[in-house]
Amino acid sequence: MKSVSGFLFDSQFPRVVFGAGSLRHLEREIDRLGAKRVLILCTPGQRASAAAVHAIIGERCVGVFDKAVMHVPIETARVVRDVARELRADCAIAIGGGSTTGLGKAIALESALPILAVPTTYSGSEMTPIYGITENGIKKTGRDTRVLPKTVIYDPELMLSLPANQSVTSGINAIAHAAEGLYAQEANPIMSLLAEEGIRALAQSLPMIVADPVDVAARSDALYGAWLCGVVLGNVGMSLHHKLCHTLGGSYNLPHAEIHTIVLPHALAYNAAAAPDAMRCIARALGTDDAAMGMYELAHQLGAPVALKDIGMREQELDCCADIASQNAYWNPRPIERDAIRALLDDAYCGRAPAG
Repeated sequence: MKSVSGFLFDSQFPRVVFGAGSLRHLEREIDRLGAKRVLILCTPGQRASAAAVHAIIGERCVGVFDKAVMHVPIETARVVRDVARELRADCAIAIGGGSTTGLGKAIALESALPILAVPTTYSGSEMTPIYGITENGIKKTGRDTRVLPKTVIYDPELMLSLPANQSVTSGINAIAHAAEGLYAQEANPIMSLLAEEGIRALAQSLPMIVADPVDVAARSDALYGAWLCGVVLGNVGMSLHHKLCHTLGGSYNLPHAEIHTIVLPHALAYNAAAAPDAMRCIARALGTDDAAMGMYELAHQLGAPVALKDIGMREQELDCCADIASQNAYWNPRPIERDAIRALLDDAYCGRAPAG
């Protein structure tokens, strides 16, 4: 048994309502916030979900803003802030994935507007005080407790319409949060326990979802895993993997979950020698001997993309991406080496197995 060394533990969690059919508790949760004028947020593709929320809350809804997009462009953030003020909204319900939750956070960042999140993906961002806004092609992130949703409603039944392929990339995106949490500078025993359990729950449930996308029990297990991974993301710092993904997403507008799915095995291989205990935990949760190869093989097994070139990345942008990812000092278990990162990106671009 590994001895426990010194650590700090200081956590903040939103209220969580979990279980099949939990959306029916929406009005109760709005009452707890003391809200009367609710703005519903969603992406253009989530209008039906927004309509279902509208039907539940009735006249409390003062508007639906259905223009959430990936990486929260500053222009969209400014528009929705103006809309919230004009409608005198005293609460926002963000129904959808990380794009919608991120838009809600952009409002809360500049106001006291409470956010109630209803996730329909496994991104986990609803459990974090982390926000990201893209301006002039650069995605800037930060931490602020004002953006943390007050309540999160996890209803596995809402996941049934999420296609299996999107469920896989969204789930691996969540795994990435826990994986980096295991070797974070602020890692502690509680977050490490949650991280390993979150990875295990997702690694076991995602193949079941691919086999049967309407398996409510598998959806519930995956959502449980995503919740745990989101808690980890919200309570410890992230490292190279997330820096690379924010660079690729914000600068080149690539799909968020797919980037995480492709980059994660390579980021783990980059850090493997510098974080052996974390790699053992990840491998154990995946049921394999090697964390990086285990992630790569899981993505292959589930039919997920494994090459950046297949999701719109251009080879001529790799040098610039390596430059951006090497700038602005940030903590990582292995020192940030520009040439090594460029080689990592080349492997990810081509879809090669991670170089351990």
